[in-house]
Amino acid sequence: MSEDADKLDAHLDAATALLELRVAPEWRGSILSHLDATMKAARFVSEFPLDDEVEPAPVFAPAAREDAL
Repeated sequence: MSEDADKLDAHLDAATALLELRVAPEWRGSILSHLDATMKAARFVSEFPLDDEVEPAPVFAPAAREDAL
């Protein structure tokens, strides 16, 4: 098992204990797969390089699509 897999396994154990949840053994693999995908997506976003001067857009306005008319 990789280091990330060990951490996710420990995280799942801690979260279920804290929340007093019971996870059926047949669901554990699916839950760990979801946590792994979420962790990879978060890592991808957090590692994206941004300049210190970058500010978030105050309002999101999607571009108009000509084919939507």
